[in-house]
Amino acid sequence: MAATSDIVQKLWNLCNVLRDDGITYLQYVTELTYLLFLKMAQETGTETQLPEGYRWGDLISKGETEQLIFYRSLLLMLGSDKSSQRVQAIFANAQTSLKIPRILKKLVTSIDDLDWFSEHRDEFGDLYEGLLQKNADEKKSGAGQYFTPRPLIDAMVALIKPQPGELIQDPAAGTGGFLIAGDRYIRQNHEVFEWTEAEQSFQQHQAFYGVELVQDAHRLLLMNMMLHGIEGAVDLGDTLSATGQQLAKADVIITNPPFGTKKGGGLPSRDDFTYPTSNKQLAFVQHIYRSLKPGGRAAVILPDNVLFEDGQGKSIRADLMNKCNLHTILRLPTGIFYAQGVKTNVLFFQRGTTEKDNTKNVWIYDMRTNMPSFGKRIPLTAGHFTEFEQCYGDDPNGHSLRVDLGENGRFRCFTREQIQNRNENLDISWLRDDSLQSGDDLPEPEVIASEIMEKLRIATQEMAALLILLEGEEAAEAVTASVGLPGLE
Repeated sequence: MAATSDIVQKLWNLCNVLRDDGITYLQYVTELTYLLFLKMAQETGTETQLPEGYRWGDLISKGETEQLIFYRSLLLMLGSDKSSQRVQAIFANAQTSLKIPRILKKLVTSIDDLDWFSEHRDEFGDLYEGLLQKNADEKKSGAGQYFTPRPLIDAMVALIKPQPGELIQDPAAGTGGFLIAGDRYIRQNHEVFEWTEAEQSFQQHQAFYGVELVQDAHRLLLMNMMLHGIEGAVDLGDTLSATGQQLAKADVIITNPPFGTKKGGGLPSRDDFTYPTSNKQLAFVQHIYRSLKPGGRAAVILPDNVLFEDGQGKSIRADLMNKCNLHTILRLPTGIFYAQGVKTNVLFFQRGTTEKDNTKNVWIYDMRTNMPSFGKRIPLTAGHFTEFEQCYGDDPNGHSLRVDLGENGRFRCFTREQIQNRNENLDISWLRDDSLQSGDDLPEPEVIASEIMEKLRIATQEMAALLILLEGEEAAEAVTASVGLPGLE
């Protein structure tokens, strides 16, 4: 079998063919999802989940012009109740972006000619994840919002240590990176062959669950999970609605919630949040700590504004530190997400068995100051997290013996009292930024511009949300239009 990376590259090179038909990168990966699903079902002998007459062999046997017509009808059939429930979900509202018959013929023939399978069938899942990574890396695709860098996912999962028998949730599941990494971690660190049939069934069907809002991402998610042997319930819906309210309490939550403000400045449509807010991340924070079982643990990626925003933000942070032990914050470097101006952190916390005074100390690791701006030129690797992992320790809940490295070190401890005296502001930095002293290490101009635009966007959205409360939505739209920035999204 060809190396997984070689097949990924060959498939990705086919995208050049699709450009002739006006296909975007994200449309291409979605198109590949349909075709790879059919090919995989043939190779693995699982075509019984597909209606007869609508399988890979039927597609490849058609002539060039007839094939495109048949392909369109095939997508409709697979999304109907003639297919299994999982197949229906993958092909829900599916339609092809292809218009030129020879382009489809080229794709189908190229996929059929590749050497896909060996005895290591897990490689197919890794291959598909490789395609998703390629898509996220393309700036023009806009898909980075669905893809958290693999080294960061692996570091978070390794520190939070999911265990067999635990319920593991991602309320903003994207393409499934956290859930798949959680399953991989468990299988690599436990003797799978010793599991009972019931334990294996739990791991496959119940252990991993969550929600994804965007249908195209949900489609990729279901395919990705299926290729990795995970069949947990990951619904298409809005976590900030009743859908999220109905999710089972979790032992572990690992997630990267979407950035931004709820469209129109509206509030989440669920009634169990103590602190209503249009800020999506602050709403997700409430969902996460409310969804943990007592003793449950979470690792969540959040932008800087969650650490310092006043008003409801201050109240939510105080509530989080009351109900949970917020033991660790990792200040992430810049450039690792699709919006370079967004500065992010990972918050690690454990739900307490009581509702008060669970946070005594917050340890902060600064992986941002005097670090490179990561991107294509300097890729983020697992090695960049080594020092933080050593400081964090083996205990997933932050109880390992830790050392404050002082004003010149990257790892420091701040008491709950110190944070209260800062007006519950967790946006704490202490290292001197050498780039401010010299022009040699300044970020690229586009990075600086992105950061300025992101700050303007946040400020404009907050001002518009306030105007909605005071003067109505029309006044808010007038403000966002006057400064040439997007409105509330």
